[in-house]
Amino acid sequence: MDETSIKKQNWDVRETELFLEILKELDMKKCLDGRKVRNNKLFKVAHRRMTAAGYHRSVDQLKIRWKVLKSAYYKCKRQPQSNAPSKIQGWWRYEKTMIAIMESRRPLVGAVVHSDRNDEVTEDSDGEASILHWPQPCPDSSSLNLDLIIKTDPEMDSQLKIGFIGAGNMAYGIAKGILSGDVLPINVKVSAPSSRNLGRFQELGIAVTHSNSELVCGSDLVFVAVKPHLVPLVLSEISQYVTQKHIIVSVAAGVTLATLEQLLPANSVVLRLMPNLPCLLQEGALLFSRGSQAKPEDGALLLSLLHHCGLVEEGPESWIDVHTGLSGSGVAFVYLFAEALAEGAVKMGMPSALAHSIASQTILGAGRLLRDSGKHPAQLRSEVCTPGGTTIYGLHTLEQGGVRAATMSAVESATERARELGRKSAAAGCRK
Repeated sequence: MDETSIKKQNWDVRETELFLEILKELDMKKCLDGRKVRNNKLFKVAHRRMTAAGYHRSVDQLKIRWKVLKSAYYKCKRQPQSNAPSKIQGWWRYEKTMIAIMESRRPLVGAVVHSDRNDEVTEDSDGEASILHWPQPCPDSSSLNLDLIIKTDPEMDSQLKIGFIGAGNMAYGIAKGILSGDVLPINVKVSAPSSRNLGRFQELGIAVTHSNSELVCGSDLVFVAVKPHLVPLVLSEISQYVTQKHIIVSVAAGVTLATLEQLLPANSVVLRLMPNLPCLLQEGALLFSRGSQAKPEDGALLLSLLHHCGLVEEGPESWIDVHTGLSGSGVAFVYLFAEALAEGAVKMGMPSALAHSIASQTILGAGRLLRDSGKHPAQLRSEVCTPGGTTIYGLHTLEQGGVRAATMSAVESATERARELGRKSAAAGCRK
């Protein structure tokens, strides 16, 4: 068995502790009793949160882990003087949280708890079990930060609404990615001043409107996906409707978090996202940064919503403009290279259609190999070159043409332009 398989099978301490903390919070959110209610939907929510934290387990694996932990708990209850259960290494690390989950008991409506053995038999339910209701209200939400839990777990609250201001390619690509997950079209709405681009959203089952204020009032998370020069105007229009329950995600190139926060009410939760065109095919490269009021949980929510769009990473805002030059504009640089490859083949006698088809497949294959192999581009390049062969001759010609320096300069120029747009947007924001 290889090392990767072992790592996937074995749970480390941090992963187990996170899993139990998630279950404990979800029990609090729904006022559940850890012994009695553990349905499939709750495990799906735990799965989403584990994935957002970088742990990739299936729902079934989470259920199995819970059963093992629960069995260890009951063994300790039946044999309190015995050593830690042999099945769970480091049980003492988890015991406190397990007790918090299993023993935070409230009276059940129409039910009497007789023994822990009875609990052990009746607790698990793999179906979409109905939630048991308690005769007393939930604990004070301020102590549990329930708004944060709802934001982090959209599946826990079917009323979480997502809105898009702008109906361009970026909005469409992100919307398709979100709908590939657990978000339903009924919970998404798009606004744009004209109907020109709204038809494709309607084909996805998404509601459309021409009113930005209507969209904001009916949304919890709003993507601002308009051209950079329109951001001050749009935010000025919607500002009076933005509350602290909203999460505002800007997709506008160059517009800084400071500018966004200046244009919105105080303490607004703002994130800045830079996607790229391949989001249309869920093969995008997306980078986001959090504003001063955005918590890690807000970033985790955005990541969980966008992970079907492609590669999604969080980083400092200083990287966003660089990402624009590298990946946002870089897509066009790759297209130019693909066009040049095909034209070279046409020059040497190949039919144009075939040349373009082979060029696109060459770039697709090379990109996947680069991503999936984990090797440095230079290493893969050297593996293609043989002494005195065709490739090294071609590479020599490219180097003579300055392709490396020209590409680096292209990324630099695009990055600087993004920064320039940011400065212009900031100045426009100050005038507002």
